[in-house]
Parts: sequence; structure tokens; C-alpha cells
Amino acid sequence: MFSLLQSEWFKLSKSNIIYILLAGPLVGLLIGLTGNESIFPDEVNQWTGALLMMNLTYALLFLPLITGVLAATICRYEHQAGGWKQLLSLPVTRGKVFVSKYMLLMLLILAIQVLYLGSLLVVGLIHGYTDAFPMEIVWKSIIGGWVATLPLVALQLWMSLLFKSFAGSFAVNVIFTLPTILAINSERFGPYYPWAQPVFMMNVGGDTSSTFFIPWEQLLMVVGGSFLLFFIGGFIYFQRKAV
Repeated sequence: MFSLLQSEWFKLSKSNIIYILLAGPLVGLLIGLTGNESIFPDEVNQWTGALLMMNLTYALLFLPLITGVLAATICRYEHQAGGWKQLLSLPVTRGKVFVSKYMLLMLLILAIQVLYLGSLLVVGLIHGYTDAFPMEIVWKSIIGGWVATLPLVALQLWMSLLFKSFAGSFAVNVIFTLPTILAINSERFGPYYPWAQPVFMMNVGGDTSSTFFIPWEQLLMVVGGSFLLFFIGGFIYFQRKAV
């Protein structure tokens, strides 16, 4: 498994992966530096207000969309010149190939989240925040956003295995991501929409007493349930995929 992860990373390192990893944190940095902080009352923690402002665009659109970009990138080499036949002719099982690609994708998303945290720190330093840094709330938001992408990455890996073109898998992601704007405003449908979970689980204005700002039932049923559905579906598809 470790050798497969090394192989996958070697292939990614030959692409423009660094620009993809930096895109989200740079967007967050730009929003944090140019946003209007006066919209928050004086009693709101400066760090919390900045994070809330940055999350509106980052968690709503960028984080779900970037899962599709990374998944399409990690499968690009295999879709070219009989790459799947070459890979699967090696002494590796299809299951290990699928799991290794999924694990690397989740590590990349975690790296983006950590860089995004760095963007928040830079915003605070430039603006000269004097309030205490809300460590627990910030880490809940960062880790929560990462956990929320578990099912999205599984589905996008499935779609990237299914479609040879980058446009095909990315179009599926866009189709399901855009309705998030409407879903988050619906108390009835929003909590059950997988693409809305990054927003809810990074929302520092949510229930701070909960593990990731959402009820445990929502975390287990929506995030956990959709993860199992998409991961098992993609796993079975790849086991039966003709190459």
C-alpha cells in the first residue's frame, strides 16, 4: 500500500498539483483581507468573524469543487495510453489501487485545509487582531470541513474512474455543488444534502457544543451514510471495470 501511495504521489508531482493545493487558501486569504469586518458586532471575536467570512465562499463552493479537480487529476495518467492495463498488470489488487487513490486524495484535502488555516493566521497578523485565538473553534472548523469531504471524495473518485475526460467528472460535481446555495437555506433539505455538509461543519456560527457544529445524527447518517454508499459503489465499480 505504501508503495502504491508513493507511486500515486510521484505521478501527481509531475502535474501542476501545487497550484491546485494553493488555490483555495489564496481565495480565502483574499476574502479575509478585503472583506468588510464592520458587519460583525464588536463583541464577536475577530478571528471567528474572519473565519466565518472566509468560509462563506471557501466551504460553499471551493472545497466541494476541488474534490472533483483532484480526483480527475489523480486518474488522468491511467486514462491515457492504456494506463489502467499497465497499472493493473502489476502485482497489485484493484482494491488496493482504489484505496490508495482515495487515501492520497484525503491527504491532499487535509493539506489544503491546513494551508487554509495558514491563510487565517496571515489575515489575523496583517490586520493586527488582538482577540484571543479560538483554538477549539478553529480546529473544529478545519477538521470538520475535512471530514465533510469524505463522501464527496469517494463519489468524485468513482466518477473519475467512470469518465475518461476531465469534463465529465467535473460536470457531475458542478451539477451537485451549485444547488448547495439553495440547500443551506432550507431547514428541511439542507441537513440531508451531502454537498452542504462542508458549509455546516465549518460554520463557526453553528452549535459550538456539538462535535463539528452539527448534531451527531446528521454526522453519522448524512456524512457517514453517504460515504459508505459512494465508497462501496465506487469500489465495486472499479472491481468490475473493464480495462
